[in-house]
Amino acid sequence: MAVVKSDGYGHGAIEIARTSLQSGANWLGVSYLREGELLRHAGLKAPILIFGSIQSGDAERVVQSDLRQTVTALETLKALDSAASLHKKKAFVHLKVDTGMGRIGLRPEDAVSFVLEAKRFRNIELEGIFSHLSAADNLEDDHTFRQLEVFEALLADIRKKGLDVPIKHLANSAATLNFPQAYYDLVRPGIMLYGLYPEDRGTHTIDVRPAMTILSKISALKTVPAGTSISYLRTFVTRKRTRVATIPLGYGDGYSRLFSNRGQVEIRGKRAPVIGNVCMNAFMVDVSEIDGVQVWDDVLLFGEGMPVHEVARTKGTIVQEIVSILGRINPRYYIGDESPDF
Repeated sequence: MAVVKSDGYGHGAIEIARTSLQSGANWLGVSYLREGELLRHAGLKAPILIFGSIQSGDAERVVQSDLRQTVTALETLKALDSAASLHKKKAFVHLKVDTGMGRIGLRPEDAVSFVLEAKRFRNIELEGIFSHLSAADNLEDDHTFRQLEVFEALLADIRKKGLDVPIKHLANSAATLNFPQAYYDLVRPGIMLYGLYPEDRGTHTIDVRPAMTILSKISALKTVPAGTSISYLRTFVTRKRTRVATIPLGYGDGYSRLFSNRGQVEIRGKRAPVIGNVCMNAFMVDVSEIDGVQVWDDVLLFGEGMPVHEVARTKGTIVQEIVSILGRINPRYYIGDESPDF
């Protein structure tokens, strides 16, 4: 299952879904109903599982779009059963169990009775059962083993009742890298599809290459004397004659204000520090140590030579946040497209 939620982690859900299916994936995973509908409207026919919850009034849209729905409540089953009956179709559902993530999911002790209830609905097909691992990228934490034990025990209880749920799935990207015993019938790689490891310090058992590069341009250049304040609130004041480049990208475009006086970019193969506060649609960098800088030179925010893991650490966050925001907000160009005209 190629996980393409949040617009394909900022890479473009439709493009990533098509490429993933062409490359061997046979399922797609999204967070929201509207994401699944978008993929259907794009003509994609593969099974699509919605991880998030729906309100009862949305059940008909799920059925009409032939989407698989995660269920954790009888109310959802009833709504889907009614909608499926109306359209003379089956509603395919996957039961989510909380084995230790603490987010959404039925308690394991309630799952067997829920499966029994689900089997009673004439228009419901309980196709899958799954959970989510919260710490599979930390091999020093035994929490993943405990989650695996809870999931295994639940599957055993279901079998004892003479029941069967065809598709069991548990492995996210971190578990795909580190816990083959979590593969079951389906794996759900997300961030690793985009060439990034869940945690830079984790196990790298599969070779991946980052898919996304974020570029901007220098829109203005000036040389200022010592004692010049840069940007809002004067958080940076030059100590010497300084060459300042303005980059037309800011927190309104996904480049966080947390990079103020902390971030770096690459220009002409060299690093340039962010100086002053990041503005809504611009930030400034010191290019005094870089020879030959000109207006409209490329500015690398991350990519080869500027690893996104490093950028994420500077902000105090994870790569998933960086690519999801910067990729989703800004124009995207794909290999094979004509050269972008910035």
